[in-house]
Amino acid sequence: MVHFVGAGSGAPDLITIRGRELLERADIVIYAGSLVNPALLAYTRDGIPLYNSARMTLEEVTEVMLAHRSDEIVRLHTGDPSLYGAVREQMDVLDRENISYDVTPGVSSFLAAAAALKEEYTLPAVSQTVILTRMEGRTPVPERERLASLASHGASMVIFLSAALTEVVQAALLEGAYTDDTPAAIVYMTGWPQEKLIRCSVGELHETALRENITRTALILVGDFLRQDHVPERSRLYDPAFSTGYRASSKG
Repeated sequence: MVHFVGAGSGAPDLITIRGRELLERADIVIYAGSLVNPALLAYTRDGIPLYNSARMTLEEVTEVMLAHRSDEIVRLHTGDPSLYGAVREQMDVLDRENISYDVTPGVSSFLAAAAALKEEYTLPAVSQTVILTRMEGRTPVPERERLASLASHGASMVIFLSAALTEVVQAALLEGAYTDDTPAAIVYMTGWPQEKLIRCSVGELHETALRENITRTALILVGDFLRQDHVPERSRLYDPAFSTGYRASSKG
């Protein structure tokens, strides 16, 4: 049995209870060593085989899974496995080989970044949409999902895997609905002791990344939800004049 487990955003106590319990009883762990906090491996039993997938190909990872199909295997991914986790290709192999698997979700770094900044992506009359994407680089993206096209919406945006490309990210954002003054943030290693929270504007994005020497392991957040100089409309959810299925309107 293979258990795909989201390790969370970095801090070892941000893994789910289920994820920790699976680690504690695992016979084998294959972990994404380039991103998963090694402190999480302290939850495993002494002496079990630990494989660092940062040094492995897909074929090498699945070879371990196939060779130990009768064991409890934890495939430990950073954040949540469903976001940039390359899990579908692993599941396809397990499906072909008739090996059972399940998935335990984790706390994605985009959620941890908002928490660290004490921000909310969805604000009334500001943004009700969050776009999760990355800049096209060595790995392409579908043409319809180019960053400049997505930027036309002006929604709250989180850009993964692009910290080394801030110059072209900045240019692409400015092709869309964002302006030089649109607020942005670079969140480096969220949930780790080395975490940095750097606020800037879209027009300052590349300069800020250079100054802070950030080229990897960072998210770029963009949008008016980050604006510090406005008071957004209050939510209707707790508005006394708005009735819900649990509460009548105070205005009758």
